Amino acid sequence: MRKVFGRRRRAEPEAAAEAVSERTPQQPAREQGPWDSDEPYPERERVDLGGLLLPVGEGFEVQLNVAGDQIVGALILVDDSALQVHAFAAPKRSGIWDEVRAELAAGVESAGGTVEEREGALGVELIGQVPVEDQGVQPVRYIGVDGPRWFLRGVLSGKAAADAVAAEPLEAVIRDIVVVRGDTPMPPKEPIALQLPSEAKQAVDQHAEDQTPDLNPFKRGPEITETR
Repeated sequence: MRKVFGRRRRAEPEAAAEAVSERTPQQPAREQGPWDSDEPYPERERVDLGGLLLPVGEGFEVQLNVAGDQIVGALILVDDSALQVHAFAAPKRSGIWDEVRAELAAGVESAGGTVEEREGALGVELIGQVPVEDQGVQPVRYIGVDGPRWFLRGVLSGKAAADAVAAEPLEAVIRDIVVVRGDTPMPPKEPIALQLPSEAKQAVDQHAEDQTPDLNPFKRGPEITETR
């Protein structure tokens, strides 16, 4: 079953707001993120997904990527563009983007696509043409950012993959994401688990109460639709 949740304009969920209020306001040491939850970062409205605090703009739609019973990523849609984001654990003293970038390039080429490296606004990225069933090849951009014990991967597709102007609002999302790595030991490349925002979880729980006991509301991919 496919669940769609509407969300009104409001502050971040209460738990996140309380956590923020306990931090002593400080100026960020850098001009842009992605941010680590343990460093000062700009205060603004973000959707609390547990492992990620996700900034969203007016007209954005957010869908959650589910692997089994675990939420592992988010898909942000705006106009004719899409941004998929995933956060992974990484070693304490070294990043993994160089290794992941090589793996992505090999995967695209083995599928019959083409890819090349270039220097982007967030560092070295991959741009390429990826085969899509019954649609020929489609442009795609892979963006990677190494953080302290985490790695964030963003994949731009649709118009934003080839149009710099269309990409700007989604690049801004990447720059303003807050990654909440946590202290739990994790092997490199293990996805940082996400969770439903509190208001969406309440909607799912309420729906489950109204259905048969064996209904799994995540079975066909839950999503959150941002109505702002």
